[in-house]
Amino acid sequence: MSETPSPLGPIAIQFALLSVVAVGGVNAVTPEIHRQVVETSHWMSSREFSELFAVAQATPGPNMLIATLVGWKVGSWLGAIVATVAVVGPSSVIVYTVSRLWDRFRDLPWRKVVQAGMAPVVVGLIGSSGYILAKGGAADWRGMLVVAASAILIWRTRLNPLWMLAGAAGLSLLGVV
Repeated sequence: MSETPSPLGPIAIQFALLSVVAVGGVNAVTPEIHRQVVETSHWMSSREFSELFAVAQATPGPNMLIATLVGWKVGSWLGAIVATVAVVGPSSVIVYTVSRLWDRFRDLPWRKVVQAGMAPVVVGLIGSSGYILAKGGAADWRGMLVVAASAILIWRTRLNPLWMLAGAAGLSLLGVV
């Protein structure tokens, strides 16, 4: 009888690689996390991923909690530890090294160019994250309506996004969505 291979190795590799390219934080690579865990590895559904992301964002703490929750969902407490260390470790080493160099070259013109060029990259990555999450949370027209209404309210008002989350949860409990 063959055993199912442990997902811990693939979790460690995927999150370590994503850690290296997570310019702007883990939210910037959320579409790739989604692709890996939903579409490639089939560890969860798109809806489950969106729910984990919502919990990670509602929870106080760093924005990398999505990695911890995905690790927990896929590999229990050990998966949570592996995913967390993998997503934090490589980027921490890179940030430490780059910050030391960045300070040393503060007066060079190319530094300003790099800094100005990173802003649109980060905005684009985070925008694609929002698209992926909205798509996963809107399974039918009612879900799309809730997502659209929430996005408009967040955009046009100063309401805390947690109110939208609470409203969506209430609609779900009532069976509306």
